[in-house]
Amino acid sequence: MDEGADRTVPDTQDSASALRALVVVPTYNEVENIETAIDKILEHAPDVHVLVVDDASPDGTGDRVEALAADDSRLHLMRRTGKLGLGTAYVAGFDWGLERGYGLLIEMDADGSHPADRLPALLSAVADAPADDVQLAIGSRWVRGGSVVDWPKRRELLSRTANLYARLMLRLGVHDVTAGYRVYRADAIRRMDLSGVDSKGYCFQVDMTLRVHDLGGRIVEVPIEFRDRVLGTSKMDRSVIIEAMLRVTQWGVQRWFRRPRS
Repeated sequence: MDEGADRTVPDTQDSASALRALVVVPTYNEVENIETAIDKILEHAPDVHVLVVDDASPDGTGDRVEALAADDSRLHLMRRTGKLGLGTAYVAGFDWGLERGYGLLIEMDADGSHPADRLPALLSAVADAPADDVQLAIGSRWVRGGSVVDWPKRRELLSRTANLYARLMLRLGVHDVTAGYRVYRADAIRRMDLSGVDSKGYCFQVDMTLRVHDLGGRIVEVPIEFRDRVLGTSKMDRSVIIEAMLRVTQWGVQRWFRRPRS
């Protein structure tokens, strides 16, 4: 078995969560997608709250969320002063959730690529486990039952190869370490030094997975069907991919020689 005793969770939709859950959704120019994304989240998990962290979107995303929040106490908005990045948006959202006592902290994209109908299964994977057991559930494309829709073969090969490289370099038993659809137990986040998290994009997800693993938390994977956005423009670029590969290599070398990572 891989180090960390990670495993795949069976396909189940049931959730018996008694913990307050907060879905953190970073946005930049997502006015075309955000209302649908929020509606689907609250349709499939009506007891969760949603925090949109908007990076001063010039297309009016923040204003649209503010208007929606006026009619729904489950919806919250954090406005930031500029385009500060995905990783810092999640860290800000996690801090906001910890201050308000949420027990589960969730990452989701605003573009509809993360299927909201899988949220109950992800919540259940953490909430139904003992408090000292599962600390992170990942919505995974690359475990049995997971899939991607309409991806070119080249893109699928790139993602699978990057995940395999991270898995081997970091000695993690996780098949989809770059996935951005996640449920964390808040206590695991609380134990981290979030001020030291400065990674972006894919690298942020690898960083957070590694931190949970190094705290001794168990990580499980729930299969999902991943679909690309239909509206709007992807924020991913080559620099984010390069950052991830360089940092994974750095962390891997440090771990192989048993040096503490910064």
